[in-house]
Amino acid sequence: MNTAEPLPDVDDAWMRVLRIQCKLHRWATDDRSRTFDDLFNLVCDPATLVMAWDRVRGNKGSRTAGIDGRTVSRIEGQGVEEFLAGLRESLKSGEFWPVPVKERMIPKANGKLRRLGIPTVADRVVQAALKLVLEPIFEVDFEPCSYGFRPNRRAHDAIAEIHHYASRGYEWVLEGDIEACFDNIDHTALMGRVRERVGDKRVLRLIKAFLKSGIFSEGRAVRDTRTGTPQGGILSPLLANVALAVLDEHFAQVWQETGRTWAARDWHRRRGGATFKLVRYADDFVILAYGSRQHVEDLTADVAQVLSTVGLRLSPTKTAVAHIDEGFDFLGFRIQRHRKRGTDKSYVYTYPSKASMQAVTRKAKAISRQSVEHPLEDVLKQLNWLLKGWAGYFRNSAAKASLNYLGYYTWHRVWRWIRRKHRRVPWKKLKRLYQGSQVGATWWPEHNGIHLFNPATVEIVRYRYRGTRIPNPWSRYAQLADR
Repeated sequence: MNTAEPLPDVDDAWMRVLRIQCKLHRWATDDRSRTFDDLFNLVCDPATLVMAWDRVRGNKGSRTAGIDGRTVSRIEGQGVEEFLAGLRESLKSGEFWPVPVKERMIPKANGKLRRLGIPTVADRVVQAALKLVLEPIFEVDFEPCSYGFRPNRRAHDAIAEIHHYASRGYEWVLEGDIEACFDNIDHTALMGRVRERVGDKRVLRLIKAFLKSGIFSEGRAVRDTRTGTPQGGILSPLLANVALAVLDEHFAQVWQETGRTWAARDWHRRRGGATFKLVRYADDFVILAYGSRQHVEDLTADVAQVLSTVGLRLSPTKTAVAHIDEGFDFLGFRIQRHRKRGTDKSYVYTYPSKASMQAVTRKAKAISRQSVEHPLEDVLKQLNWLLKGWAGYFRNSAAKASLNYLGYYTWHRVWRWIRRKHRRVPWKKLKRLYQGSQVGATWWPEHNGIHLFNPATVEIVRYRYRGTRIPNPWSRYAQLADR
């Protein structure tokens, strides 16, 4: 590629980058042991930088500045072409060096804090360019059991796989919890795995520089980063998947050793053995076992040993063994086997967990406790955004009762807000002012054309288990690799 070319527009850049990615993906697929030695020019290519900028600009955090104080909107005001041209020249000359990420502590649902690292916009663009080039290569090596931060894969695919195997005899579950995964990944082990595919020293230098860039803490002190990959960086999820792939590969090998066919695995189990299936979403994972509780308990030490090779360890207090009849929570869902009402048969069900219900009702309550000086349509818009997103996430599970409850809970919160706003207005008059469409015997609030969304109207649709048939983004355009 000619790195001296002028910057293309987004459409041309998309096509050129897609063609590059298709070629990289095909080459990596054709030769699983291939090491790529000339990737730096692709990272510096004008089309790659334009696509990287477009992705950074479209992210939710585009308005957040790093330690240099520059935001996306500020750079747009100063000139994007000049910014990208300067960034490309600094990369080509070797002068580019990432600066420490700005630390922000975000509260978690359990009361603890999660550390986020906010890179500068320039660092985000370079990370996005690296990801555009590296992702098609590493995707070839990732196992099908991994779903987090991968293209065309969703949390619902992970839940569907758990449901599939739990319904077929895999009754015991090891719920794994990795202590501060993003903070503890060993840099030496991670770079060793990256070098198995990447031989370009300039790209390796860039990746290592981002790992070692440091943290600018809220106390305005700079700390070195000797382990981990900052959570919040664009490249971090890909690098975390590269590290955690050791667990996927281990259980893929165990799966092959216990038998390549159903009959062979059944023979293995009849002789007292067990078969295991790993399902991982980023640093959250469960291991399903067709065997006994003892088989799963013996597995814990094995998992800990595999994770230790990349500097990670299991949390002894949060790692637990459960039976499918007891149920367990994963990715916001409760997965449990119940007897179907009116029958003697039991089935595995997935539905919103208690923690998920508490979280959404807590947010709905906070929105409906806003000052009555706010316009009602603003309150309804905020609630609708929350309810539609939550209902959309859980619509593929047995969530009808949860959606009904959430709808009427929100209805009561809104009408209480209206009564606070109009304390001396009779109820019948309020209904004439704010009533919208009728659901059953209940009138749903409406104001200025904005209706309160009713989650109970969402249709429940079973999510189709896709197994190993999930296509990657480059298979659809494979013919581009020949151009």
